[in-house]
Amino acid sequence: MKKDTLGEVLRFGIVGAISTALHYGIYWVLQHWMNVNIAYTIGYGLSFLVNYYLTAHFTFHEKATKRNGVGFGGAHLFNYCLQIVLLNFWLWIGLSKEIAPLGVYAIAVPTNFLLVRFVFKHFKHDE
Repeated sequence: MKKDTLGEVLRFGIVGAISTALHYGIYWVLQHWMNVNIAYTIGYGLSFLVNYYLTAHFTFHEKATKRNGVGFGGAHLFNYCLQIVLLNFWLWIGLSKEIAPLGVYAIAVPTNFLLVRFVFKHFKHDE
């Protein structure tokens, strides 16, 4: 793995840990008072905003632009759908609502890295 790519992976891991902790924390609090899908969605939305700016500036050392914002949003729309399906699958097979998101993250985080990296590398030279 090239040094630049390794640095991106490490920075992505840091940003991912922050965003995932924020997402899970919001979800964990809200799932006690509302439907888990709604709690998960609210947590996802709030962590998405933090994730975008940290990903642009810290992970890929890029400006936040309309183009990479739209691409990032598209990647995260796919990622959100994947996560909701996985969350409900883990709940369906019997994982507790507190533990189910951990199984989601194990699959969705690596997938998200590939999608987001493509967005920031593919749309690097705009605006």
